[in-house]
Amino acid sequence: MSIVIENLNYTYMAGGPYETQALREVSLTIEDGEFVGLIGHTGSGKSTLVQHLNGLLMPTSGRIMVDGLDLADKNTDRRAIRRRVGLVFQYPENQLFEETVEKDIAFGPKNLGLDDKEIDRRVRDAMRRVALDYDTLHERSVFELSGGQMRRVAIAGVLAMEPQVLVLDEPCAGLDPRGREEILSLIRNLHSECGTTIVMVSHSMDDVASLAERVIVMNKGQVFMDGVPRDVFSRGEELRAIGLDVPQAVQLAEKLRARGFAVPEGIYRVEEIKAAIEAIVGKGEKHA
Repeated sequence: MSIVIENLNYTYMAGGPYETQALREVSLTIEDGEFVGLIGHTGSGKSTLVQHLNGLLMPTSGRIMVDGLDLADKNTDRRAIRRRVGLVFQYPENQLFEETVEKDIAFGPKNLGLDDKEIDRRVRDAMRRVALDYDTLHERSVFELSGGQMRRVAIAGVLAMEPQVLVLDEPCAGLDPRGREEILSLIRNLHSECGTTIVMVSHSMDDVASLAERVIVMNKGQVFMDGVPRDVFSRGEELRAIGLDVPQAVQLAEKLRARGFAVPEGIYRVEEIKAAIEAIVGKGEKHA
């Protein structure tokens, strides 16, 4: 299932004194099975863009096609689109409200009118996919859980709708290091093992570098860059000029080259800089 965005423009408070154009002529396609990292400084249009992917926001002009269906067409069932494209907002645990973990995850499927057997299957499957043990946790209050567990319950609630595309807006925001690693691991597994298309908004260049197969950079409401991570993160000077940085592996590679070490170009992952350092140490190379 692909998402096609054509000449998308979006203006907040159009016609008013505080009119703000958040998106300008955005055109791109997200293909089935991709893992896309969406980056940009605050106010660049990232969150506005992802809210268009399942029709929560509608374009001021331009159009969004999801699996060949135009979201602006009055005959398109937007609720059906939202089941195909699941959106997890920042701090989704703030939206948990049911008495138990099971009831919270079941809320969406129940509203679809599914029978009890199908709802139970979806709850159990969603909990398994986010590494939460059903037998141990299904009757627990969500408010007795750790921050990382609460976020996984919130994500499970979206997965229980069985979307083909999962959009995550800053999925690791506010989590401690352990919770952050848990969330990144489950996102990686959803993509690699379940084949879910992932669109992940993140301020962390390291998280994007470790997970994404494609990186889209937003700046002033427009697509500034769009390519594979190796190419995007090799343009550090341009990224810094718009208020972003590069992954730590890129920063370290730059520093080593500046001191005369022969570090290959294009490094952007931790394992790559580690291998480069090991090669330098193995050769007993001295800096200039």
